[in-house]
This record gives sequence, C-alpha cells and structure tokens, in this order.
Amino acid sequence: MNRSFQGPGSVPGLGAAPVRNAGIDKRRPSTGRSAAFITLGIMLATMWVLEGIDQLLGGSLDNEGVHPLSVDGLTGILLAPLLHANWAHLIGNTIPLLVIGSIIALSGFKNFLLVTAAGWILSGALTWLIGGTGTVHLGASGIVFAYIVYVVVRGAFTRRPLHILVGLAAAVYYGLVIVGGIVPFGNEGISWQGHLGGAIGGVFAASRLGRGKAASAR
Repeated sequence: MNRSFQGPGSVPGLGAAPVRNAGIDKRRPSTGRSAAFITLGIMLATMWVLEGIDQLLGGSLDNEGVHPLSVDGLTGILLAPLLHANWAHLIGNTIPLLVIGSIIALSGFKNFLLVTAAGWILSGALTWLIGGTGTVHLGASGIVFAYIVYVVVRGAFTRRPLHILVGLAAAVYYGLVIVGGIVPFGNEGISWQGHLGGAIGGVFAASRLGRGKAASAR
C-alpha cells in the first residue's frame, strides 16, 4: 500500500448599563484569543504525543490515515491531521501551524475554529474522493494550506489594510509552496489532494468570515 504524506515542502453612552456592557465587550477579544491559542496548543500537543506513541508501536498508527474510497477509511478524515510519518514530517508541519495558526488565533476563537475545521474537513474529504485507491494519506499540511491561503486571501474580503499587508507578505513567502503543493505533477509521495482541499477550505473560511466583517463595518 502506497502512502502519501501531507507536508508543506513535501487571523459612549450614559448610565451604568452602557459602561458595564462596554467593559464586557473589551474582555471578549482577549478571551477569544486565549481560547484560540489554547486550542492550537492542544492540537499540536496531541500530534506530538501521538507521534511518540506511533514510534513506540512501530508506525502502526499511520494506517489510521485517509484511505480513499474506502468506507473504513472515512475515519481517517478525522484522524489523519493528527498523524505523521515521522518526526521530520511532524516538525515540518508544526512550524507553519504554530506561526500561521498564531496569526489567525489573534483574530479570535471563532475565526480560528472555522478556518481549522474547514481545512480539516475539506482536505480529508477531497483526499478521500480523489486520493487514489490503495493509498493512505496522513499529516496536518491540509490544515497548514488552509491557514496560509486564509491569511493570503482574507484581505480581499475584509478590505482591511493590515489583513492585506499580512496577506501579501504571506503570499511572497509561501507563494511557490502553495502553487507547487496543489498540483498533481511533481508531488510524488505527497498528498497534493489534501493540500488542494485545505486551500479550498482557507478560501471558504475567508469568504465566510470576511464578508461578515465587511458588512458589520458598513
């Protein structure tokens, strides 16, 4: 059985009541960011713990990834992003997850959760559909691609100068990685299907969140 790994190379009024409400509103962004960072930390810690267990078990957990067009392989959609082929594979995904994930976490828990869920589900679903029978796909780079693409394109939806500048910087730094990672040629042993699904998830999340923010700003 062939294995494809997801790897990046391989976010005034009067009276007592208005004052009290303003105080609550000021605390909410900080609380949302904290929840987002905690969730990111738990996700990364889970990946590292599972890879340690996988090493002790001789790599048997790798078989729990996505098995395309297999009913039994559907569970891999949920499990695959938490599993990696080896320590190098895990480290290669951890760094962009931590960096880009932190940028998204600064926008709050709702944003972070939607981008993560979109990348997680769409990368796994597309891989299951077109990943090729007789293969198994694992790794978190579908989520990595969702994070990167989200950061790159969200400024087009929010029209906020900071989002546009950060997106341009991300596009310059990761542009070739994104383009090269989502095409079917030149990616032997790499799950370009998962990358593509994650990228689609990033655009979806940016459109959903960005339009809402643009509307509220009017």
